[in-house]
Amino acid sequence: MTGPLPAHTGPNTRANDLGPPAGFANADLHDAVRTLRKASVLVVGDAMLDRYVYGRVNRISPEAPVPVLTVDREVAMPGGAGNVVRNLTALGAAVAFLSVVGDDQAGSDLTGLIGGQPGVEPWLLVQGGRATTTKTRYIASGQQMLRADHEIARGIHPRLADRLVRIAQDTVAATKVMVLSDYRKGVLTGDTPSRLIAAAKAAGRRVIVDPKGDDYAVYAGADLITPNRNELRQATGMSVESEPSLVEAARALRDRHGFGAVLVTRSEDGMTLLEGDAVHHFPAEAAEVADVSGAGDTVVAVVSAGLAAGLPMAVAARLSNIAGGIVVGKVGTAVARDTDLLEALTPERGALRKVVSRMKAAEQAERWRQRGWRVGFTNGCFDLLHPGHVHLLEQARSWCDRLVVGLNSDDSVRRLKGPARPIQSEAARAAVLASLATVDLVTLFEEETPVTLIEVLRPDVLIKGADYRVDQVVGGDLVTEWGGQVRLAELLPGNSTTATVERMRG
Repeated sequence: MTGPLPAHTGPNTRANDLGPPAGFANADLHDAVRTLRKASVLVVGDAMLDRYVYGRVNRISPEAPVPVLTVDREVAMPGGAGNVVRNLTALGAAVAFLSVVGDDQAGSDLTGLIGGQPGVEPWLLVQGGRATTTKTRYIASGQQMLRADHEIARGIHPRLADRLVRIAQDTVAATKVMVLSDYRKGVLTGDTPSRLIAAAKAAGRRVIVDPKGDDYAVYAGADLITPNRNELRQATGMSVESEPSLVEAARALRDRHGFGAVLVTRSEDGMTLLEGDAVHHFPAEAAEVADVSGAGDTVVAVVSAGLAAGLPMAVAARLSNIAGGIVVGKVGTAVARDTDLLEALTPERGALRKVVSRMKAAEQAERWRQRGWRVGFTNGCFDLLHPGHVHLLEQARSWCDRLVVGLNSDDSVRRLKGPARPIQSEAARAAVLASLATVDLVTLFEEETPVTLIEVLRPDVLIKGADYRVDQVVGGDLVTEWGGQVRLAELLPGNSTTATVERMRG
């Protein structure tokens, strides 16, 4: 890997707008992504519990002119600083996490969710009488109807703050970077941030701050601070509308509080990094925006992992910019995995872009549902594609807005049809299916039945051939349970892969 980037001078310098930082080809960025697994990061900040309640609205309440949400499912995940932790573990990094929760059910749930993350050493201190910050979002037909917040946004007890700092002093030496994720919910109040920064400096560790409010003096001496454009405007009182004015504001903020560098997230305009005399502008990476919630946490996680892994700051920022573009294309408080970054650096071209992992298929299906589109699903071996297959897929696509095809893996086909099958490999079968206009996504499954895949995708329409009865369709009971449909497609007589193979052998 090459060394630090050459400096650029002047506030109007536009460095690396159209590609990786100077000296870094995409192959080098691939190597950079792989080094993120070597990172170890201490995260200190405000943990929250994010709840999502999904359902359907079919009527208005007789008690008041409000919609009635019939709940289908609920999802809970760590938010706030906990989402920084989620993103770090998704990259394969090791994480120590310090925060405070209340002695309530939400605190217990959040502790279990954090503890269940791989590679996390959790230090979630409990304060009696404190409510764990919880954000509950109610969603129907892809639209958020209401958000209800439970929180106590005042400072934690001083004795608890002292204990938190002592634990950080003991823990910081075992990690490479300290992240302060401040959501102004009470963990990082008073002199706690300055004491934490002093502890990191004493151990020779770098500090990254995701700030809140307009008093950045509490973060003085941090190596990197990551305000968004509006936060930079509030903190400096300066214009940030143009790139030159934004760079001047970032320079003023850095000089005023002794920050090592400033990384400004600029929404649809990308990101700007001020590091020494160098200015790096990174254009927005998102091809499609579904939900911006949690994108700042992803940026902080990736840049901190990059610095902890020894990457130059501009390279870590470049990767964080790519990661931010990935998560805003997902629904809800999402994460960017190292595999997502690698795929973004080497995107598939043509029809092969439709062949995706199970997780990516589920995320895309959720994005489609958020737009109000009906997601259909069918499955099969599709060994030698014939007119019967094409006819089934055409019918399936006519019953939905987007069609996902579950394809049996080679091992799965062998278990179902014997050692001589499949005739074509799973890669070849997936490529042929993806080339059809009626197919929007293809994803493989190893199991003998697609029931687990159906549970993950949650299709609105499940399609099988008319050689089945509705009550025989695998996963049909699940789909009808969450309000979907099971449809049987007409079969074209005289079309069979097995019969074709027998004729070829005869």
